[in-house]
Amino acid sequence: MKTGIHPPYSPVVFRDRAAGFAFLTRSTMTSERTVEWEDGRTYPVVDVEISSASHPFYTGTARVVDAAGRVERFERRYGRGAGR
Repeated sequence: MKTGIHPPYSPVVFRDRAAGFAFLTRSTMTSERTVEWEDGRTYPVVDVEISSASHPFYTGTARVVDAAGRVERFERRYGRGAGR
């Protein structure tokens, strides 16, 4: 790697405030806000809107979309196009 062209790579806490979930990882992101982590050290904290703790796919609350049923319902309402 070339020296002097890469951003600093350091520990950062990512926090999902909606789910009350936080995890410590390494990243190039920075923040002015800090939080004291479980190990007693202070790290920059980045708030995120969605994480694995709140995403419907990972929590098992995702709904299956029935595309075929939607097409059939549309055709029942509006009929098939004339001459197509």
